Amino acid sequence: MLKSNNCTLVVIDVQGKLATLMHEKELFLENVVRMIKGAQALDIPILWNEQLPDKLGPTIPEIKEILTDNLPMVKKVFSCAGNADFIERLKSSGRRQVLLTGMETHVCVYQTALDLLGDGFEVYLVADAVSSRTLDNKKVGIAAITAAGAKITSVEMAFFEMLGVAEGERFKKIIKIVK
Repeated sequence: MLKSNNCTLVVIDVQGKLATLMHEKELFLENVVRMIKGAQALDIPILWNEQLPDKLGPTIPEIKEILTDNLPMVKKVFSCAGNADFIERLKSSGRRQVLLTGMETHVCVYQTALDLLGDGFEVYLVADAVSSRTLDNKKVGIAAITAAGAKITSVEMAFFEMLGVAEGERFKKIIKIVK
């Protein structure tokens, strides 16, 4: 089970013109925003990544403006785990569960998932907060990530699993985010 005190949210490469080309882009972007706001409400650390922003463009404004406590980690490798700064920050948190969001499901998200699984992390793919340019590539990515041993979740499933109870201030914050 997901536990908010053992979890880290990873936001992968939601940037530039490529973000506007994602399958069902509006819903995808809304769900990434929900994940970020929910992680903030539950005090879950967020590791934010950008793939070659000088070439692909910066993180899109609707994501960047809510990540005010963070700076992106720039990478040139597809897997976030190929970035020493990312791995150092993830391991130093002491948290072993990783929620993956971002793009593209079949490239950077997939390779990150495989590397994290290989490093002993418990990986949760937030299926409604990842995307690819085509639905087929998203499906292939999700299938491959699942076959490798990651668990599939959704925005609401992850939050309510971490909450465990339908009461209290944390519950009220999450309800406002998912409604």
